[in-house]
Amino acid sequence: MQALLEPLQAADDPRQYFHATYLRTTIAASQEIRRGGFLDAEWVERWDVAFAGLYVDALETATAGHLPSRPWQVAFGAARELPALRHVLLGMNAHINFDLPQAIVGVISDSEFDDAVLMARREADHETIDRVLAARVAAEETELVKISGPGPLLDRMLRPLSRVGTQRFLRESRKKVWANAFALSRARRQGQDRYAAVLAELEELTAAKVASLTAPGQVLLRLATTGFGVRLRQDELA
Repeated sequence: MQALLEPLQAADDPRQYFHATYLRTTIAASQEIRRGGFLDAEWVERWDVAFAGLYVDALETATAGHLPSRPWQVAFGAARELPALRHVLLGMNAHINFDLPQAIVGVISDSEFDDAVLMARREADHETIDRVLAARVAAEETELVKISGPGPLLDRMLRPLSRVGTQRFLRESRKKVWANAFALSRARRQGQDRYAAVLAELEELTAAKVASLTAPGQVLLRLATTGFGVRLRQDELA
């Protein structure tokens, strides 16, 4: 990821903002693994690698001139002049809402989804990631201010509220991610066609959410109202 960041920075590519943020949070997660903060460090490491791999694949696909998944097409295609924070939020939304459920089902078998004790442990580690990300919010805000300056007065006045909102929507989206991962597991048991159909729905829901974040205005306040995550239809969650 460090090697991929350098050409983005050299080209002043706005994709650098999410990439740098993700790199720092990945380092923070790795430190938490080494600290012993997870119930199953080996599983979390496999999950983290699978998760990061989906983003790297999308970035390399786009860099090669091909089309990545729809959420990443929207995130990567956003106007260059959008603030750095907006580019970070676009990448976070694509990666958390679309990639994360896939990473979860990639490292948890369908039989393991049926093991309530094991899944309680997996969910506890999933929630620990929430705390790692929440702890990074203030530091990432500082990094973005270094890049783009303090911003307009209204942005500065709203910053404490935005920080709380960011932490809240991270928790909210990850709860939806967990439910969507169960839906993907159920679809996978019904065959590849059903899995592809449910994944396609998740892709379109996420792309629509990412597109909504490109609209003008205070995006964090809008997210506080509308929510960050996406949710598959109830019949797929049942």
